[in-house]
Amino acid sequence: MRVYIRPPRASDERLYSEAVVRSADHLSPWNPVEPDGLPDLLRRQGPALRTFLILNEGDDGLVGRVNVANIVRARFRNASLGYDSYVPYAGTGRMSEGLRLVVGRCFQPGPDGLGLHRLEINVQPENERSLAMAKRLGFRHEGFSPRMLFINNAWRDHERFALTSEEWPEDF
Repeated sequence: MRVYIRPPRASDERLYSEAVVRSADHLSPWNPVEPDGLPDLLRRQGPALRTFLILNEGDDGLVGRVNVANIVRARFRNASLGYDSYVPYAGTGRMSEGLRLVVGRCFQPGPDGLGLHRLEINVQPENERSLAMAKRLGFRHEGFSPRMLFINNAWRDHERFALTSEEWPEDF
């Protein structure tokens, strides 16, 4: 692996902000560009939301961010993954490596893992790179959700993908 993952910290504010600004053109078609959003993201961390930063092993540069959101426990043990990749690492395969680590952590039992059984990824149909990412990670297509999320001042359609812990190879 050329990357590692960890939760974000307040001391990451500058690193995060610079990565988001540098990646604005890359991110803006799919997500809001919020370079000052880390403090709010840190405040929202808790039982229903866990965030992981993907960092480059060589220079500790910020490769991407993954939100494990809408975490539901009990018999469902499900969550949704949302992710952003940042320039200059986008397109280098590092985001795929980092997402593999995050998915593994999600399926790993506690106390180190989240102990989840099922993960979803929802992707706008035009976002070819994220669609390819979901498929590359082994997520299966489950359906189409019209007007699912309000992003960039409009309700956006999404393709829905899912994966269960039984489908996740142990060697990832």
